[in-house]
Amino acid sequence: MIAITFALPAESSEFLKRVSNKSQSARNGIVAIRGTVDGRPVEVLHTGVGEKICRERIGKFLEDAQFDILISAGFAGALSDRLQINDLLFAQNFSTVDLKHAQSSVSNVSVHSVNMLTVPALIDSSEERERLSSESGASAVDMETEFIARACAAHGIPLLALRVITDTPTQPFPASPSVLFDVEQQRTHMTALSKFFLVNPKRLASLIRFASRIGCARTTLANMLVQIVRNLYPKASTTP
Repeated sequence: MIAITFALPAESSEFLKRVSNKSQSARNGIVAIRGTVDGRPVEVLHTGVGEKICRERIGKFLEDAQFDILISAGFAGALSDRLQINDLLFAQNFSTVDLKHAQSSVSNVSVHSVNMLTVPALIDSSEERERLSSESGASAVDMETEFIARACAAHGIPLLALRVITDTPTQPFPASPSVLFDVEQQRTHMTALSKFFLVNPKRLASLIRFASRIGCARTTLANMLVQIVRNLYPKASTTP
């Protein structure tokens, strides 16, 4: 069985369209989605955004579970212009599988192997991105992978950390992070979002472009995941 995690359904929706025979699976109070990709069994978990909810969900999800590999998938922000919108990356500092083998399994797709940093909040300014890049040596950021990696290490489960870039220093978010997503409540407040763009109508075009980028990122990520599941799974056990 292959476990695949995403923070939110906004990241997983395109991949889940490729999953057949879907059903819900509950373990320790955590609901996941089971199904198959070309006959290969997968189980998909939404961890939520940020440390608190991710640690809780991934801990319960992996308790008493037997997975051959866990793929931590989703979106990431670039800390420099080395990575561009829609680029794919393997987080080499978190992944414990052979990344050369993972790359060779999708030889027609270019994937960057870089260090990634897990941060407590969405990074907005280019100055903050530059500071984090300089201090950490990382090329990208997310808000969950470090905690997923710790849980996988505790349970002896190999990890492949895969991300697609959705924002960069020159193509940032269309609004402040607090407007786009409330981490405490794990949702976007549509009223606050609407008010922001009513007050800042010139930013509406950037929101439309951002939504288009997110759609492309979902497709890129889904295509990559399907290839990885197809090509890496024969080396795993077929026991669910």
